[in-house]
Amino acid sequence: MENARELERIVDELNAQREKTEAAFAATRVVDRWLAALVARGGSDLLLVPGAPPSILLDGQVRNLEPGILAGTDIEAAIVPALNAHALETYRQRQITDASYRISGLGRFRINLHRERGHAAAAIRALPTKVPALSDLHLPASVEALTRLPRGLVLIGGPAGSGKSTTLAALIHEINRRDAHHIVTVEDPIEYEHEHIRSVIEQVEIGTDAPDFPTALRAAVRQAPDVLVVGEMRDSETMRIAVAAAETGHLVFSTLHTTDVASTVARISDSFPLERQNTIRQELAMALSAVLTQILLPSKSGGRLPAVELLMIGYGARQHIRHNALQHLNQEITITRRRGSITLEESLAKLVGQGHIEREDGLVYALHPEDLDILLKTEAKAQRVGP
Repeated sequence: MENARELERIVDELNAQREKTEAAFAATRVVDRWLAALVARGGSDLLLVPGAPPSILLDGQVRNLEPGILAGTDIEAAIVPALNAHALETYRQRQITDASYRISGLGRFRINLHRERGHAAAAIRALPTKVPALSDLHLPASVEALTRLPRGLVLIGGPAGSGKSTTLAALIHEINRRDAHHIVTVEDPIEYEHEHIRSVIEQVEIGTDAPDFPTALRAAVRQAPDVLVVGEMRDSETMRIAVAAAETGHLVFSTLHTTDVASTVARISDSFPLERQNTIRQELAMALSAVLTQILLPSKSGGRLPAVELLMIGYGARQHIRHNALQHLNQEITITRRRGSITLEESLAKLVGQGHIEREDGLVYALHPEDLDILLKTEAKAQRVGP
């Protein structure tokens, strides 16, 4: 009798597990269908928001994918089975998580599951299968100089969706293609998968290979890297380790959600307690080698193109950082133009002059529209006068 009850319990558990597996498979098939449509239409992101139909971002514009209004429970039921154990635990604890997701034959994706107005919502980014060449990104030629720096911290800033990760991947690919280095990347999640070309590349994913950025970075510094890549600096401890690594002779690349050179530098010092900010500014002044910020603008021929601001750090910039006079960094861009620095307005003027973007779009996106207006008028006058 006891054996019969035990056998019945085991059968019930197996049936429950089978039903759970079938339900998860059915849920992920829904997500897979949406992601297949995203890739087929050439979109960048799948947006799942309660009260709206499933949508995609296509060239920066929201387009409905199919009819039908989503509920938060629908979104959670569809996305949770696609999460790994670490991401699921993070979501349960913090109500927000990031995870990578792979569909065989289709590609890799970055999932962000979060809450909005008390309900589950998700944004899923399609990750390119091929690392772009730096020459294909339409960036100013001076950006390539960042790959030849012997050491120091290189920060890449810009708003969400501005192509920071793509530029970072292209810079690392250029080093990989040209130099025999040891490169270690720490990402959450891994966006671009690099192949070993001339360099040996280790890619560490938070949640899969390490519990958090500080732990992964402490380990990476002990692995004798020539180049260290921090996917994003989200907390002061990660920033402290990255700055220290740059000070001790490593070439360190990282990204931040910022709008210009000054705000990128300020973001780091402002992340520390007030009593630590002066110290971190002194360390940052010594460690920093370059700051690149970028935005994406609609191109006349379709798609989007980057406009950038680049400051190659010199003596003057270091002094301004030490004394927290970050408002003067824009002047340093002009002073160090011969070293490759470029203002956002100069980058925009070039795109307008080459016929890639509309003049009106350039003025809208400029940090200093009056400077761009002067540059465009000067160029137009020079063209009328001729050689």
